[in-house]
Amino acid sequence: MALRQVRLQNEDILRKKCREVKNFDDRLAQLLDDMAETMHSYNGVGLAAPQVGILKRVIVVDIGEGLVELVNPVILDSKGSVTDNEGCISVPGLAGKVTRPKWVKVSGLTRDGEQMIIEAEDLMARCLCHEIDHLDGILYTDKVEGDLFEVEEDED
Repeated sequence: MALRQVRLQNEDILRKKCREVKNFDDRLAQLLDDMAETMHSYNGVGLAAPQVGILKRVIVVDIGEGLVELVNPVILDSKGSVTDNEGCISVPGLAGKVTRPKWVKVSGLTRDGEQMIIEAEDLMARCLCHEIDHLDGILYTDKVEGDLFEVEEDED
């Protein structure tokens, strides 16, 4: 595994639409491993492939309940809404209020190409929506209600 360089909000790659993954090989497995390590090193709860410079539809999420890897994720259904503070590894030191679904149903593939369905609510639903937005070139800052505000960075 290796830490990957995280791309920041002013970099064009974060505004591009990602390509669907068709090859489930060692390169994909390495990307997923590296993304998880990078996310954890930043104390993040999610990371999308374009945030490490790769235009593929791949995300990792870990809200403290175990790592979830999704390839080619799609939101199938959503219900309710919750407005809460949201931040991003690619937008360091800032956060803002964003409204997201309270519950989502997401379809995706595992690193081995097996189909999986996840039903999630609250923080997990927020993370899945946030990371899937990245795959379409959308940043949370596009959805912020009001102004961004500064947050203290965790120092380990």
